[in-house]
Amino acid sequence: MIATGASALPLPDDEAGGISRDVDRFLHALLAAFTGGISPISLVQAWQDWLLHLSSSPGKQWEVHAKAIEKVARLSDFVFRCGLGMGAAAPTIVPLPQDRRFQHQAWQTFPFNAMQQAFLLSQQWWHNATIGFPGVTKRHERLVEFYSRQILDTVSPSNFPSLNPEVIDKTFKENGANFISGANNFVEDLLRLIDGKPPAGAERFRPGIEVAITPGEVIFRNELIELIRYAPMTGTVKEEPILIAPAWIMKYYILDLSPRNSLVRYLVQSGYTVFCISWRNPSSDQSGLSLDDYRHLGVMAALDEVGKATGSSRIHGVGYCLGGTLLSIAASAMARDGDHRFASLSLFAAQVDFEEPGELGLFMDESQITLIEDMMWVEGTLDQRRMAGAFQMLRSQDLIWSRIVREYLLGQRAPMTDLMAWNADSTRMPFRMQSQYLRQLYLDNDLVEGRFRVGGRPIHLEDIRSPVFAVGTETDHVAPWRSVFKLTYLLDTDIDFVLTSGGHNAGIVSEPGHPGRSYRRLSCRHADIRPDADKWANSATVTYGSWWPAWVEWLARHSGREVTADRSGAAGDLKAICAAPGAYVLER
Repeated sequence: MIATGASALPLPDDEAGGISRDVDRFLHALLAAFTGGISPISLVQAWQDWLLHLSSSPGKQWEVHAKAIEKVARLSDFVFRCGLGMGAAAPTIVPLPQDRRFQHQAWQTFPFNAMQQAFLLSQQWWHNATIGFPGVTKRHERLVEFYSRQILDTVSPSNFPSLNPEVIDKTFKENGANFISGANNFVEDLLRLIDGKPPAGAERFRPGIEVAITPGEVIFRNELIELIRYAPMTGTVKEEPILIAPAWIMKYYILDLSPRNSLVRYLVQSGYTVFCISWRNPSSDQSGLSLDDYRHLGVMAALDEVGKATGSSRIHGVGYCLGGTLLSIAASAMARDGDHRFASLSLFAAQVDFEEPGELGLFMDESQITLIEDMMWVEGTLDQRRMAGAFQMLRSQDLIWSRIVREYLLGQRAPMTDLMAWNADSTRMPFRMQSQYLRQLYLDNDLVEGRFRVGGRPIHLEDIRSPVFAVGTETDHVAPWRSVFKLTYLLDTDIDFVLTSGGHNAGIVSEPGHPGRSYRRLSCRHADIRPDADKWANSATVTYGSWWPAWVEWLARHSGREVTADRSGAAGDLKAICAAPGAYVLER
């Protein structure tokens, strides 16, 4: 659906109309289509800020020139040592831990070692040249550094077949067949992109067939959610049920992937009655849904139905990512109004303080949000695929360039996994809600600064008295763990914080037996002094394995008696609408 005027779709709260504004919106939406939803004006302002301060700082210019001379000298010394050592020498600089582009052994032989050393030194010099300018705003400084890194990544020697020894070796061994396979991979990906199909192999992970298969049924449906109740797998269950609120930016079954890594199944097998919200994938005719609609029609409606289905007045609330943010909003409003139904709150990779949102915050300023709003005004919703470029740039080495090398130059397809297939199952966000979320939370940080209102009155996080279990992930680019850690400062209640290995998704999908998983844990009572995040992380004891058992043990301590499991699948007037995973999760 395409809007034909200001009245065609609901506008954000600062409603503005008129033909001139409509023309601007259309032009901005067209611009966003070419820039991947990224504001070029915001980027130009950052570079302008940096260049102007550089031009007026001769001392900094001298320092940058001195750094360049130093890098050239270090590279020359390395090449000289390679000559003495028959092409091998100790590196003068090593890649960052997360940089895996030069892991192949051939990168340690001449001349490839010289090329990778030259690239890494150039990368280091650009970092020196873009930070530490007095007068440049912190955001502009980080934006310039970020984009300079993105530009440099495009010219990494690992991206070029004639400069990458791994590609050269593969080509000789296969007589160039790797390029034929790579070309086939490229054509297949291009055709799938044009047809709007998911990546190759994703069709092997269908909700309700291969993934999202924990037995259950939909017991409630409104215009925004389906509520799934999972069938018990134990004879007795804890008296308090669990309600899971996943993020609306993702399909809920991230928490119910394959049976081996399903958090939902793990909870049910641990003796809990589990309910999960499945958000509808909104279309343009739902563009007027607000953030409060998501609270009211989502969390609050689900709470009411869970109470009807179980007869329990105490419920464990679980929120993941934006679902955790929404759950915190709902819990704050409930605490303010004397509603004490939450027996506990568990918040996974969920932010409430958006002052330091990580590199994702680089894409959030007035210019950027206005561009996104104008794009949504035309389409009615924001498709996750519209912003895919921005998310991929946060990990461009892994998600863009390494993939190009592996699949198109080496001709190797990475095996599709359930998590990768889920990630490609994109969703949309309605115009009004997304605008309110970006402005009130990301841009203005209203929630922690006491300006966020529910029902016309402000809410305060410190009103929450339910015990809280919060999880941050070490390499999270969406909800950085230090930002999540702020929950320990903001909540005036008992709180356990877990920092687990992995990223935003993989760190949460961390089933027992998962190789390489570990976590650190902090337990604070409401009157305890909260430690500094980095000091705590550096001194905390590392426990190897999944954090799931520790969480379930924590839930058990905040649960009451065990009762006989209800296997009827419904209670009172509630009847099963359909089997899990329901209909909303299948909407495209």
